Amino acid sequence: MNTLKRNTRIAATGIAGITLALTASMAMAFKEPGKIIAGSDMTYPPFEFIENNKPAGFDIEFLAGVAKVMGMKAENIDTRWANLIPGLRGGRFDILNSSMYITEERVKVIDMIPYLKSGQSIVALSGSKFKPKTFEDLCGHKVGSMAGTVFLSKVQQISAEHCEAKGLDPIAISEYPTDPETTQAVLSRAVEVQVTDGSVAAGIVEKLGGRIEITSEELLFPVLNGMAVRKGNDEVKDALIEGIEKFSKTAEYQALLKKYNFQAPTPEDIEKLMPKP
Repeated sequence: MNTLKRNTRIAATGIAGITLALTASMAMAFKEPGKIIAGSDMTYPPFEFIENNKPAGFDIEFLAGVAKVMGMKAENIDTRWANLIPGLRGGRFDILNSSMYITEERVKVIDMIPYLKSGQSIVALSGSKFKPKTFEDLCGHKVGSMAGTVFLSKVQQISAEHCEAKGLDPIAISEYPTDPETTQAVLSRAVEVQVTDGSVAAGIVEKLGGRIEITSEELLFPVLNGMAVRKGNDEVKDALIEGIEKFSKTAEYQALLKKYNFQAPTPEDIEKLMPKP
């Protein structure tokens, strides 16, 4: 073999090796082989919470099902809400699995994949004379909410553009680190009502045996819930989309929706509610 042919073959072999290495690198987009590491604030039943020292709730079971059809296992890491997006962007997690609403602001910094439709409810002490049905009814009243939630900006907007614009007192908003702490604020009368996810509100009513009641009559501020992936990590995003699609066709998925009385988003919901890039 002459030198030119030999060098050409070596070069070709080298290029093939580089290609294989790049392919392997892409396949290793998850932090650990065969595992999906998810960040989750597990203080938010029925979506995610700790029960008997283990993660529990819809999101936990849903991700376990998705991971199963992907031939992987899910590991959920409990952390507080404010640490979720920074942790994802910093590479601590593969994804976020924490009942996170898909908003225009969030999709600018992370990629989000819709998997559920939800909305907000207002809850108050049972027997309270104040029974607000909409956010506009909250003018001049004390409202509690978990810190960092997207609907807080909606309440603040209504306070400015509806309450104050009409000469009414603004909505007094108190933020708490977790949803249970917000509920405790209602029970202790530190605030008059709590604004929270509709499914969470139903769980509060059931857990507290009627000490709390839902005063709103329909879901307010309907939104999509999404799992989040770091921007640029398309391998994880594409794999997760495929996994969600596969799991959504199983009987296990239908049983899970029925168990928690949740609603899967329709194509129309996604078209209407998904923020446009």
